[in-house]
Amino acid sequence: MPLRTICLSHSPFIGLVSPGANIESDVRTKLSVLAEDVQDYKPDLIILIGPDHFNGFFYDLMPQFCVGARAEAVGDYNTPAGPIATSEDLAVAFVEAMGRENFDVAISYKMQVDHAFAQPLTALTGSLQKYPVLPLFINATAPPRPLWARTREFGAALGRFAAASGKRVLIVGSGGLSHDPPVPVIKDASPEVAHALTGGGRNLAPEARKIRQERTLKAGEDFAARKGNLRDLNDDWDRAFLAVLESGKLETFDGYTDDDVTQKAGRAAHEVRTWVAAFAAQSAAGPYQMEVLYQRPIPAWIVGMAMARAVAA
Repeated sequence: MPLRTICLSHSPFIGLVSPGANIESDVRTKLSVLAEDVQDYKPDLIILIGPDHFNGFFYDLMPQFCVGARAEAVGDYNTPAGPIATSEDLAVAFVEAMGRENFDVAISYKMQVDHAFAQPLTALTGSLQKYPVLPLFINATAPPRPLWARTREFGAALGRFAAASGKRVLIVGSGGLSHDPPVPVIKDASPEVAHALTGGGRNLAPEARKIRQERTLKAGEDFAARKGNLRDLNDDWDRAFLAVLESGKLETFDGYTDDDVTQKAGRAAHEVRTWVAAFAAQSAAGPYQMEVLYQRPIPAWIVGMAMARAVAA
């Protein structure tokens, strides 16, 4: 059955902070092109791969990979809240299939996801419910993260599952590219931060979520004004990353290290694991053709913004 891939950056600032009318219009136009692709393709299933930002996954129990048998979006940063159209039977079948591939994937009957899932899903389909979705979490925020090689191998196994499903599958990877927003870390954290990172930040009350989001938006404002200590966006790194994907030589990513990625592209650039997994899934179905629809650093959104798609060659 057909398999297609779309990968795109997300940002909490989209829709809340304008990077300028021309840039915003260009991004919206490219998103519309991808949305038309999805509408024309009419997928039977969207496999949506995303990270989390300590909204749904915490250090009280942090899996490397997790699938949602049931999943709900928390509604952060003006993204919609509510249930995603998941399938319990499909999630169980996925865990079983990945077990045969030597991957022990966690399963959640109460998965909470944030804008990393809700933003691309609504941008591409207009809804959290339009198509059946298999939501897959990859830990990209909370060290220790899965090895880059393991992430690629996970994606290849995912691709074999998709190819054997008998469905028209769309793989969507959400995250990256270079960006360095304020990300809390558990090592040497204050008691207050440690409490938040180990589950105290789960199910925030509206006022608490508002305070957290205002703090993030202020950091973005400072970054755009060249204030603060966040790392610059790295356009060269972004282009090199996309070039590897386009080459199809995905084993190149096996040589990536977390320290190097953090230093060159920022603490949140680890989200590109979702792209690596998505393209590895596409490659499992054979050679692919990749097209980069959009790529440029957008300081106002603290992200190296990119959108790409791939189909079988």
